Amino acid sequence: MLEASNLECVRGERRLFAGVSFRLEGGEMLSLQGRNGSGKTSLLRMLCGLTPPANGEIRWRGQPIDKLGEEFRSELFYLGHHNAIKEDLTPLENVVASTTMAQEALDEHAALDALERVGLRGHEDLACRYLSQGQKRRTALARLVHERRALWVLDEPYVALDAAAVELVAGLVGAHLQRGGLAVLTTHQAVAVAAGSVRELWLGTDDAAHNPL
Repeated sequence: MLEASNLECVRGERRLFAGVSFRLEGGEMLSLQGRNGSGKTSLLRMLCGLTPPANGEIRWRGQPIDKLGEEFRSELFYLGHHNAIKEDLTPLENVVASTTMAQEALDEHAALDALERVGLRGHEDLACRYLSQGQKRRTALARLVHERRALWVLDEPYVALDAAAVELVAGLVGAHLQRGGLAVLTTHQAVAVAAGSVRELWLGTDDAAHNPL
């Protein structure tokens, strides 16, 4: 279970949001909505323990995440707005390296399968600097194919993707939820995801009804 209580975000002298509360159980997804600058990425970083809230608390399985440390991080998969890939490495090398650093190393066969699933067959051994933005995003998203950590936090996972790739990623998220996982993501696109419950939380509004409890 992921629970946020009365979260507040302040940047400089500006308060981006306050009073944000929600609770997610296994099989549920939260879709963050709001205009640019409303604090969506900041909220994701709070949920990952990367940025402390100005006020409020985040709990994972009933415990504050700042007390859990590595125990929480071992159950978290975070994909930011940037792809976090190395331009000099190939897609295959990036996937293998990223899973190794997460202590969930894939063998080459599994990594190649993931790249084929996201439409990068034939590009596995090409340095990422030569790929299009959409192909770079697919390289980053290939990690989702075999990812089994419980909580996925995804910042704009559909950006730079064509319709087929968007459908594929939505299917991966849906399969994760059907296994009992949780997901929090931001998106500017209306994408159907198969899940027990999909909630929306709007930032940048004073209407408390937009915040799901």
